[in-house]
Amino acid sequence: MKKPVNRPYVVNSVSELHRYFSLPKPDHPLVSVINLKDIKTRADESVKSIVFNFYSIWLEQDVQGKLRYGQNYFDFDEGLMIFISPGQVISRASHTYKSSGWGLVFHPDFLKHYSLATSIKGYGYFSYAVNEALFLSGKEQAMVISLMQNISKEYRSTIDNFSQDVIVSQIELLLNYSNRFYNRQFITRKSASNDLLTKMEILLSDYFEKGNPQELGLPTVQYLSGQLNVSSSYLSDMLRSLTGQNMQQHIHHCLIEKAKELLTLGNLTVAEIAFRLGFEHPQSFSKIFKRKTTLSPVEFKRSLN
Repeated sequence: MKKPVNRPYVVNSVSELHRYFSLPKPDHPLVSVINLKDIKTRADESVKSIVFNFYSIWLEQDVQGKLRYGQNYFDFDEGLMIFISPGQVISRASHTYKSSGWGLVFHPDFLKHYSLATSIKGYGYFSYAVNEALFLSGKEQAMVISLMQNISKEYRSTIDNFSQDVIVSQIELLLNYSNRFYNRQFITRKSASNDLLTKMEILLSDYFEKGNPQELGLPTVQYLSGQLNVSSSYLSDMLRSLTGQNMQQHIHHCLIEKAKELLTLGNLTVAEIAFRLGFEHPQSFSKIFKRKTTLSPVEFKRSLN
């Protein structure tokens, strides 16, 4: 028997995903709709967790077992949707995990030159910070499946100059319906729907993704307000009214979430993560991480095993 693989198994492309699940070669290299019933060969049981370097949306039904996404476990036996961004980690709590349903996977390159390439980052349900599972009614499940099947029909038919436009539009429609479902389910949850807040979230995400902290340090209120062409006080008041956090708290929250992501991947030391996030001294990073999570980075990393 193979020993469990501690580091996540990385899948870089849609074709690799098909090979991983022993599925036929995909009809399109950048997008695919998968019926989970077609997965006859289950994943290698030596793999404890997996990372997709592309977007994936899963409608899980009739689930047996627990699935871990980010820092949360989902335990359910009815229709539920899971949204995974490139680089996020998912894992099974046990090797008895099984489900039926549908999945839509698409590479970020498929969205190039479309506004959705940027706006998709504003959909909060793709975030590690999501704590609520999105449960769907029977009618909502049927709608999601219909949209996924329409995407499948489009890329399986004759490709023309409009095929990609149609598929991207269908993906965006699916995301917008998912937004509606979230707001329906969590009606009391304050949604960061303000355009300015959405732009700020994208700006913060890009700042960390592009490694700016290494050269420029942590983002400041002045930097963010300058990029958004508003005053610092206006931005701070807006954020506090929508989230209850001040700017410093929100920046630290984003920092900690990015740190958790890097610690979960497991291929960087705490010192390397500290420098990547803009800290001159690892001790400073460890101090703020423990203050926010009650665990040191090393203790957090150990808790994942």
